[in-house]
Amino acid sequence: MVEVDVAPTFGSELKDGFKPANAWVANGIAWLDDIQAFYRERAVIEKEYSAKLSALAKRSFEKKSRKSASLSVGDTPTMTPGSLESASLTTWTTHLTTLEALADEHERFGNDLVGQVAEPLKYMATRFEEVRKRQAEYAEKLEKEREGSYADLRKTKAKYDSACQEVESKRKKTESAFDKAKAQSAFQQTTLEMNNVKNSYLIAINVTNKQKEKYYHEYLPEVMDSLQDVWEFRTMKLNGLWSLAAHLETNMLQQSMGQVGRLSQEITRNQPHLDSMMFIRHNMGAFQEPPDKVFEPSPVWHDDDSMVTDEPAKVYLRNVLNKSKSQLGELRREVDRKRREVEGVKRMKQRVRDGTEKKDEVTVVSQLFSMHEDLHQVDRKRLAAEVETSTITSAVGDVTLGAKNHNFKSQTFKIPTNCDLCGERIWGLSAKGFDCRDCGYTCHSKCEMKVPAECPGEQSKEERKKLKQERQEAANSLLKPAGPPDHVAELPVLTRTNTMNSLSSGYAASAQRSITGPLSPAEDTPPELPGARPTTTITANTLRKNRVVAPPPAAYISELPGSTPDGAAAGPQTTEQKGKMLYSFHAGEEGELSVPEGREVTILEPDTGSGWVRVRAGYKEGLVPATYIEVLAPAALVPQHTGQSARPASAYSNSGSSSIGAAGSTRRQGPAVAPRRGAKKLKWVEAIYGYEAQDETQHTITAGEKFVVAKEDQGDGWVEVEKGGVTASVPASYLRDS
Repeated sequence: MVEVDVAPTFGSELKDGFKPANAWVANGIAWLDDIQAFYRERAVIEKEYSAKLSALAKRSFEKKSRKSASLSVGDTPTMTPGSLESASLTTWTTHLTTLEALADEHERFGNDLVGQVAEPLKYMATRFEEVRKRQAEYAEKLEKEREGSYADLRKTKAKYDSACQEVESKRKKTESAFDKAKAQSAFQQTTLEMNNVKNSYLIAINVTNKQKEKYYHEYLPEVMDSLQDVWEFRTMKLNGLWSLAAHLETNMLQQSMGQVGRLSQEITRNQPHLDSMMFIRHNMGAFQEPPDKVFEPSPVWHDDDSMVTDEPAKVYLRNVLNKSKSQLGELRREVDRKRREVEGVKRMKQRVRDGTEKKDEVTVVSQLFSMHEDLHQVDRKRLAAEVETSTITSAVGDVTLGAKNHNFKSQTFKIPTNCDLCGERIWGLSAKGFDCRDCGYTCHSKCEMKVPAECPGEQSKEERKKLKQERQEAANSLLKPAGPPDHVAELPVLTRTNTMNSLSSGYAASAQRSITGPLSPAEDTPPELPGARPTTTITANTLRKNRVVAPPPAAYISELPGSTPDGAAAGPQTTEQKGKMLYSFHAGEEGELSVPEGREVTILEPDTGSGWVRVRAGYKEGLVPATYIEVLAPAALVPQHTGQSARPASAYSNSGSSSIGAAGSTRRQGPAVAPRRGAKKLKWVEAIYGYEAQDETQHTITAGEKFVVAKEDQGDGWVEVEKGGVTASVPASYLRDS
């Protein structure tokens, strides 16, 4: 057999190979039962002398042949061993060969075999199996911890997605809320909370990756090495029992000393690590460590994997860093102490193995595993604190340097008290908060990690009142609307080009001129367009289509009611949209209006997708199905005085039901009525700036023009509005609520 200087280990060579190694060790321990059965059978057969003994040797060879591969290289080796056998099996072969020459035995030798070999083998197999099961349970626990870390990461990811959903919900509410300032403040607070959740998610990713690295490079290899140690310890004990059996044979069979001597020499050559070497050599395969976890952006909030490092985020990160750093020192000391204890027990185990200390090695190994579990739990906490500290420090530096942390104390506010951070009320038996013992800073429990570390130190009563007033003023200022956060992408620059045809009467000189300046005065520059739609410069050539050549629109186009060409507010509408009932309708619920066929009605609110229209018939108002009405063309709008020749406005219909009504006017039975539970009130918006459509999916608008919102901004910076019965997109930043 080959001698080696440094024996390889399972943990360093096999990596994630616990299951095959565990099965291999289990087979080795179960094999002890075969050896024990062999000695018991031999004890009986010894009394029947050589005939029975020869038959036993033959059966033992057959058993060995069937289990040779699994005992040598395991059940699923990556490389077949061929005719090679492990060192232990080679020794076992020599043993059986010797047995065939020792056919003449008597009863005493059989009794010695039962009492000194078979029974110890049974006891040893039981103890080793207990240790192996303990190691398998511990490995399973490690795997559950790893999966638990992955599950916690998924929960953090779900929490981040929920925070993004909440931000989007708050953002939408700012557009329709009555109290714009409060809604904007809630949106900003929710955005800050989302940033904090995002940072927690990034931190959790790093912690999970570090735990995963420790699992594959430290925790699992330690268990693998312990399995190898159990196998080698089993081999050593087995060698001892084999040597004992050989010694009994020597005493009993003086005539067979030569045979037994060779068997003893073969046993001594069976080093415990040789079997492990062969198992490693035939089970080495390509190991690929699972990839690290990466940041996954929310499907409703497009973001990258960079840490948010604005001032509110730095405040949160500073508080997290301060908390982690305060725990890190104690955790490191605890880990070092437990690691020294583990090393001490390892040295004691070696002394027991060397025979210099009389203790039960199985008990020592069990104690060592218990201490390893305790060390593992503390080391996980230390690792998490270290990763949190390094992650935050690498992103924003050591922001705790020079920080003046508040001396917070948990407090239950029994009288109404405002939070100095968010300005909201905190009081009541169930409203827990914090109060700085030095400066009197008060905050919600949820606001603790967002409080800046700017404690001025111990203050007098008057100074506390002054600070309280200043803090409340600062907190109340958060309710005022603010611009978009710094990390929102800049919008592309909007340019406008004269689209007049070169044949326009009196305007040929201006047809080639590009208008790139602002569409409104300098102090009211339009915002940049959203990046979701590409910005293109439209010239006269690109828009050359079959159309009527005419002077500029300002010369003859009448603005919609409620707006003027220069964006100034117009007077009340002078015309109303009229309609005619195609079928009779009888009200079935509250809010609906019964109208007979052919009755003319005034349309107050057109259909916005709910299938219902609000109309006035006489002095009564109510809802009728949109499919029951034919929208009549409005009267010509009164042209605005522009100092130039006027042109009649085109008549149009903002509903497609007129054509339907004309085709089906002979029908007396009305179509199916859509349920009106989804009906909603129309939302009108007003154009702040003028905008020229870049393609057929967009509207050209002028400042002061009003529209009905067909579809709110979905996060891409565009709103779909209805104009002239056609729905198209316009920039959301160019509109305001009417």
